[in-house]
Amino acid sequence: MRRFDGSTLLVATHNAGKFEEISALFSDRGVTLVSAATLGLAEPAETESTFAGNARIKAHAAAKASGLIALADDSGLCVDGLDGAPGVYTADWAETGSGRNFGMAMQRVCDELAAGADSKRTARFVCTLVLAWPDGHDEVFEGVIEGQIVCPGRGSNGHGYDPIFQPEGHTLTFGEMDRWEKNRLSHRARAFAQLLTCFT
Repeated sequence: MRRFDGSTLLVATHNAGKFEEISALFSDRGVTLVSAATLGLAEPAETESTFAGNARIKAHAAAKASGLIALADDSGLCVDGLDGAPGVYTADWAETGSGRNFGMAMQRVCDELAAGADSKRTARFVCTLVLAWPDGHDEVFEGVIEGQIVCPGRGSNGHGYDPIFQPEGHTLTFGEMDRWEKNRLSHRARAFAQLLTCFT
């Protein structure tokens, strides 16, 4: 496994909430983080059908454009009762003509579960992290947290689909949890724990 040997890590995202979460996970690592949005980098089209494929597209595009080692995250909600949807299209379900509306996306999940013959509410959040170097090398890490869909959603913390996801073994949704508690056990934290092997 290749070690991170730089001082600045480019986080290949234009999502302020995601950048904040990743920054918190790196808070004691002595690494300076900068986002693709701050550098004005273009967002590449995510044309793959897997989380790893899309994370690779974003990480390599950012590394090539900036000359920095880049970290990209592709993550999503996979609901068993919806045959794994929204999956890699998790963000797309929230798209509107004027930005993302996750309230609408959560309602769609709940409506489609209610209308389907298969009412299984089990679900998981998946996070794939790709660390890419400008020379084309990469390392891939995946974290998963199991849980269930709760309709209607509860809580206003976090972001995205957090209010409708209740992790296994807990009574609160991600939307009701303190952000630090959520960050400690989330799919992103689990992938990040593996990523840290590149920073030791």
